[in-house]
Amino acid sequence: MDRAFPFLATNDRPLKPRTRGITEIRGPYYTPMGPRYLQDVLETMGAYVDALKFAGGSFSLMPREAVRALIEHCHRYDVLVSTGGFIERVVTQGPRAVRRYIDECAALGFDIVEISSGFITIPTDDWVRLVKDVQAAGLRAKPEVGIQFGAGGATAAAELAAEGTRAPEWAIAQARRFLDAGAYMIMVESEGITESVESWRTDVPAKFVDALGLERVMFEAAEPDVFAWYIKNYGPEVNLFVDHSQIVQLECLRSGIWGTKGLWGRVVTYKGADPAPGAPDADG
Repeated sequence: MDRAFPFLATNDRPLKPRTRGITEIRGPYYTPMGPRYLQDVLETMGAYVDALKFAGGSFSLMPREAVRALIEHCHRYDVLVSTGGFIERVVTQGPRAVRRYIDECAALGFDIVEISSGFITIPTDDWVRLVKDVQAAGLRAKPEVGIQFGAGGATAAAELAAEGTRAPEWAIAQARRFLDAGAYMIMVESEGITESVESWRTDVPAKFVDALGLERVMFEAAEPDVFAWYIKNYGPEVNLFVDHSQIVQLECLRSGIWGTKGLWGRVVTYKGADPAPGAPDADG
């Protein structure tokens, strides 16, 4: 990218396709998003967007050609496209509907099928079968796990509190099985951790990172305070999902060019200098 003000240093950011520091943005849900809106987002910040995720099954309400046009537009900017977690709605309609759903995702050009179960209870073995079916269709399976039952759909905090939470170790054990089955990445749901809680469960992200590694997980960070916390504690290479309206603010923090009082000048990367010709390397 021919960046403006190239003489001003920023943090090192890997080029796409990235394996770390991945940013997934929310597509149409809270606001409609058509090709012209998307063009503005990607024309200005496309270098920093790795994936776009539809939410709430919004694509099922749109004209088929409009969905295809949005996906093709993303691909022109090397942006992957995810379904979001709508498959849990499809699962309730039986195996035939699931097969048709996966086939339609492939036909429309989706890259990632998110597999969530925030509102339903499904055996882990069945979840693994869904991962394998998605992978077999040539798509990337991205299971979403979390500690809060009933997560998603902007459920009121009081309702979620009444549901209680699961042990993080249970979600991590599921995530390991999904990765072993070929899952592309694990999405960690924010409810019960940083969303709809009286105090953040900062121990939970730490357990996921320690068990699975930073590159294998993506954290939902629906608010600026949340993604700022993740960057402050895990660095600019943490994988995050944010709303498309937050992409500029997020990348300013990743790049180290701006930030709140708590982050100003504190987010840095270091690659080290190449040795001069003929000079010994670190091993002598």
